[in-house]
Amino acid sequence: MMKKILLSLVSIGLLFGCKTEKDNSNEKSEGLPKAETEAVKNSEEDWIYLLDGKNADGWRAYNGEAGLPEGWVVENESLKALGKGGDIGGDIIYGKEKYGEFELYLEWKIAPEGNSGIFYHVVEGEQYEAPYFNAPEYQVIDQLGFPRRLEELNSLGADYGMYAPDYKEEDIKKAGEWNTTRIIFTNDKVSYWLNGQKTVEFVPWSDDWEKRKSEGKWKEFPDYGKAREGFIGLQDHGSEVWYRNIKIKKL
Repeated sequence: MMKKILLSLVSIGLLFGCKTEKDNSNEKSEGLPKAETEAVKNSEEDWIYLLDGKNADGWRAYNGEAGLPEGWVVENESLKALGKGGDIGGDIIYGKEKYGEFELYLEWKIAPEGNSGIFYHVVEGEQYEAPYFNAPEYQVIDQLGFPRRLEELNSLGADYGMYAPDYKEEDIKKAGEWNTTRIIFTNDKVSYWLNGQKTVEFVPWSDDWEKRKSEGKWKEFPDYGKAREGFIGLQDHGSEVWYRNIKIKKL
């Protein structure tokens, strides 16, 4: 009889423990923004790391051979652009795999007066001198210290040349401070995030998107934004910039 009572008590304890563990898991996501909550719920195994902090395996020059070009180095677990690039040349891509619908997360900081960008759906070819000839760009820039006046479509967190960002001044960090960026791309909706705040949301290839393309900066670039999958890319636009904790999740 005593043995049965002990077994019953052990069973109750195990059930209570399981419930507590589930409750604690739920508590971790309470009070977080929706995007952050989803990140907590999803397993770490869903993420593919594009940079392990030790080497730049998989990264190479745009339209180039394997290995980092001379303008990029791995420094303190980050990919660092030395600022040797320009409007044409110096950009890199992660060439191991192409991505269509995805969620991309990374952290970055930029030198004073710096300018850079994050590309996706990058397509290579002799007809393209740089990723921006065909790939959308999340604008990375020293918003507070850039020496020239920035138009809204060229501002930090913009879909460069297409959609202006919307955020509060307190969301912007000074040059040299680390930022977080998240890009969520599906064929139905795209959103950009800066330091936990949404900056841009739009529907790709919609009538509005097509109108902005045909009337704006990209009207002379017929292949801009057409690809539905491609490489992830980082821009060296003549400024020192650091990228770390780069990971992607297929959607």
